[in-house]
Amino acid sequence: MNTLSHHLLTQAYNNAWANHRLLRACNELSQEDFEAPRIGFFPSIKATLNHILTVDWFYIDGLKRDWRGEAPHPDYGTFFRPPEPMATCAELWREQAASDRKLIAYCAQLSDEVLNHVVSIGREGEPQRDTRVRLLAHIFQHQIHHRGQVHNMLSGTPVKPPQLDEFFAQGEAPLRAQDFAELGWTEAQIWNR
Repeated sequence: MNTLSHHLLTQAYNNAWANHRLLRACNELSQEDFEAPRIGFFPSIKATLNHILTVDWFYIDGLKRDWRGEAPHPDYGTFFRPPEPMATCAELWREQAASDRKLIAYCAQLSDEVLNHVVSIGREGEPQRDTRVRLLAHIFQHQIHHRGQVHNMLSGTPVKPPQLDEFFAQGEAPLRAQDFAELGWTEAQIWNR
């Protein structure tokens, strides 16, 4: 199926898969390595992964509120207080997986006809207004951007950074089979909608 809504759904699955691979690797770190100062936009692996999660919470909440016909969150800042809500990688992995499942479920209900609907999300001053397709593209790009930073930070630890680019090519299905089994997915579930 070659529709934009299906592509967005595959992107949501890709995010969950890449997060699963990356967080599985990060979970091998000692707490000291997880929190250690590193060079990046955020000063540690812990801080960067927490940022990915809190931004996901913020945008997914806004998208779901809009879908239900509700106003933007009255206190959107709550998603960022504290800025690092998860202390350990195991906690982060669990919460990111839950967030990823919500994003997949949201994208699974979309059709091409609703992608240009304008969504309002709480911001200081005026709400942010953008189409569903642009907001989803932003979420995916945001995760890719910061996962790349964590991937680079892992290079300075005893844990080898995992491959994160084996999701879309059909011929690479065997390379992701173990991950799909762990996540409870099948190739047909994602590609044959």
